[in-house]
Amino acid sequence: MLAVVRRIPPGRVATYGCIAELAGRPGAARAVGNIMSEGGRPAVPAHRVIAAGGRLGGYGGHEQLKRSLLLAEGVTFRGARVHPFRALEWTGPSRRLSR
Repeated sequence: MLAVVRRIPPGRVATYGCIAELAGRPGAARAVGNIMSEGGRPAVPAHRVIAAGGRLGGYGGHEQLKRSLLLAEGVTFRGARVHPFRALEWTGPSRRLSR
């Protein structure tokens, strides 16, 4: 899962569920969240992994830090959500999920 997260480009975000799916573990979004909450790995941009629908998620209790890191990369927000979410959502290196 960490290898997938490393591929998220700056200024883009991916959901916990998408990371689980790309890592070959569909349905393991909660596990992705647990792994991301551990943080502490500079080479893993855990701040780019967010909850479904563009919500930030907990980020180990440091949601404001997560928001600040994303803002520094040019990610914009409307209230507590990434906006425009679909335009900033990264769904893998070679595909876009259709919704």
